[in-house]
Amino acid sequence: MFSTDVRMNPYWSPLVSRLQPYTPGEQPQLEDFIKLNTNENPLPPSPRVLAAITAELHREGTEVGALRLYPDPQSLALKAALAQRFDLNVDQVFVGNGSDEVLALSFPALLLRDAGAPPLLVPDISYSFYTTYCRLYDVDYRSVPLAEDFSLCVEDYRQPARSVIFANPNAPTGLLLSLDQIRRLLEMKPTRLVVVDEAYIDFAGEAECTDALSAASCAPLVREYPNLLVVQTFSKGRSLAGLRVGYALGDASLIEAMERVKNSFNSYPLDRLAQVGALASLEDDAHYQAVRQTQIQTREQLASGLRALGFEVLPSSANFVFARHPACDAAKLFSGLRERRILVRHFQTERIARFLRISVGTSTQCTLLCEALAELIKN
Repeated sequence: MFSTDVRMNPYWSPLVSRLQPYTPGEQPQLEDFIKLNTNENPLPPSPRVLAAITAELHREGTEVGALRLYPDPQSLALKAALAQRFDLNVDQVFVGNGSDEVLALSFPALLLRDAGAPPLLVPDISYSFYTTYCRLYDVDYRSVPLAEDFSLCVEDYRQPARSVIFANPNAPTGLLLSLDQIRRLLEMKPTRLVVVDEAYIDFAGEAECTDALSAASCAPLVREYPNLLVVQTFSKGRSLAGLRVGYALGDASLIEAMERVKNSFNSYPLDRLAQVGALASLEDDAHYQAVRQTQIQTREQLASGLRALGFEVLPSSANFVFARHPACDAAKLFSGLRERRILVRHFQTERIARFLRISVGTSTQCTLLCEALAELIKN
């Protein structure tokens, strides 16, 4: 038998024994769960996506014709569409296998420094993959506590550092940092790189806003600040988590560094179907706006329903809410919901152990969740 005990396995590298891998939300094998734990969009992607994928499969007249060919290693058509959308040059766009891979490649490309250099600054409550990457790449980092209300205070980042990374809206809190605050952070130390993870930016702002780009996104600042890297994804607002398409926007020199690392690791991160599917999604802005507006409206419905049950709900700009009940243990609520085939997320980190992170599902799913919570609270 093979041993999985780190102390006994002679084949593992020293690095593996030190890693604490990221733990994603549960993906149940049964289909009778209401999944409100992984921030997936419950609404379907644009019909153009399926049409584009089908057309690609039949492009050479057979069902497997296109799949026998390697994809474009540079994803040039997709990069060109993203560059046009954000009014950037193609060499200011990087694409990868989901925003997680894009973030992962930014560490060796831009955030890894010589020993003795100032650390990377990371909020103490944020996407835990950041510290996972730090351990993987041996990046020295320092946690910066969020304020009592879980907001990010820009002045706390005035301390020595070569780089900063944070999510905006933050995860798992859902709180949004304004563009003025991000400008202050960028101008605080122009030689310091700032990485802004905008995985949930599609849901920031008002539902009635129909601008092609979220007014809350700092992507336009890329044209002004060479020390800014913005990371976004097709997984949330465009309902394409299954295709795994993410991208980064930044100065051409930053993107070149990421391309060099990517091409030393995997020249083909995006398959043919992902490229054409993402491109088709970009071409259907009306569908994107309709999905975005529906999710924002349902988020407000969910927040209102939770407050009616006595929950404190943080103001969210994402497709999830972060809530706690003053009289109920979050772990028990989490377990009680799971027994009722409803999945939410509970983090055991000290400062947020009383909270539940609840993805915005359909209106019906949110109603069923609130009904289940009402029963649990009553009992």
